[in-house]
Amino acid sequence: MKIPVKPYLWILAITLAACTGQEPAPATGTHVDIAVVAASGHVSPVNGITSSGQPDEAALRVFADAGYVAVIDLRGPDEDRGMADERAAAEALGLDYVALPIAGREAINFDTAKQLDEVLQGIDGPVLLHCGSGNRVGAILALRESLHGADNDQSIAYGKDAGLTGLEGVVRERLGEK
Repeated sequence: MKIPVKPYLWILAITLAACTGQEPAPATGTHVDIAVVAASGHVSPVNGITSSGQPDEAALRVFADAGYVAVIDLRGPDEDRGMADERAAAEALGLDYVALPIAGREAINFDTAKQLDEVLQGIDGPVLLHCGSGNRVGAILALRESLHGADNDQSIAYGKDAGLTGLEGVVRERLGEK
């Protein structure tokens, strides 16, 4: 029987914590691992934002308990969410749910970064910003940093801290077009 990696990591974190008599370390940084969030039961935003891959219901509960007010989902409508209805799960926990689909490399652009910026400006409180892995989140946040005056190196560094990986080349192209 194959055990999915994320639940396995969550079980491992709890087991290790139980063996050492310590609670799992809280999730820190702009980009967090959902398994760590669920296992530790703690998360803190950086400048009002936390980035991640696809959350599950346990992680959404931790975000709600930590005072987050909204979830912004960058996944396309046809992408698997790992739960029956993410919007319903978020709203049942008192979180606003915003769908801002980013489908394809073409959507990694300054117009999308401006849209995200407008959405974020309308939210008063910490936000979970996610896609499938955090890569799109990091890409769009890197472009948003550029819109706010960061140079290209600063923008890329921020994007990487927020989950940017495989889309770095696309982000560099867009930064070069500015």
